[in-house]
Amino acid sequence: MSQTKLTNNKNLGKDIVVGIPSANAPSVNDEQLSSTAPWPSLVNRDTRVLEPLSGLGAMLKRLEDFVLGSLALILVFPILIIIAVVIKLDSTGPALFCQARSGRNRNVIKVYKFRTMYQSGGSEFRQASRNDPRVTRVGAFLRRTSLDELPQLINVIQGSMSLVGPRPHPLKLDEDFKYVIPALNTRYCVKPGITGWAQINGFRGETRKVGDMIGRIEHDRHYIYNWSLLLDLKILVMTVLKGWTHKNAF
Repeated sequence: MSQTKLTNNKNLGKDIVVGIPSANAPSVNDEQLSSTAPWPSLVNRDTRVLEPLSGLGAMLKRLEDFVLGSLALILVFPILIIIAVVIKLDSTGPALFCQARSGRNRNVIKVYKFRTMYQSGGSEFRQASRNDPRVTRVGAFLRRTSLDELPQLINVIQGSMSLVGPRPHPLKLDEDFKYVIPALNTRYCVKPGITGWAQINGFRGETRKVGDMIGRIEHDRHYIYNWSLLLDLKILVMTVLKGWTHKNAF
């Protein structure tokens, strides 16, 4: 396997040491980084340094998460019970499961989700794809409508996640992309969220191409740099109105 040298990356404000990509890491080509892409490539051009929220901003966001997250959990609790019962009736296994994902500063967090796949002995991570045979009948509906994400309200109240922020990636997914797109780590200077600027703009689901991940990171960086309570509320409203379903949700 050839080495990939990544140096002088301005997105991180420092040189990136030589790295050896994962065996599953995708390759990148000039076409996927083209400046003619629908969203200009901030990963290549954006020199702004992203900083975590602190002081009053961090306090307000935590208050927002706890108050709105608690209200949302109370409102959807009957729905959570119904979904859990239907999952148990549809297939063998627990209704809920915890998955290790990347949190703030790439610290590992346990994310709650409704189980949408059949239980199996395999533990190797593989992203869900269209018509994935591992997905149950009920699971297909839950994934298509994003209802499988509702238990993450528990994460929000606990403080490991936020209502709005970059989506938390499975650990293996970050490992596959971190050498190809060094700016990926910059999205973890804030807590991950249930919904985010990238998701309501269509960057969700399977990342089969490097360009898919680049678009997600660009939008995450845009959100972090321009964060405000009004932006959070805008994203939440857009999520309620149109963000639950998407062609890439499967």
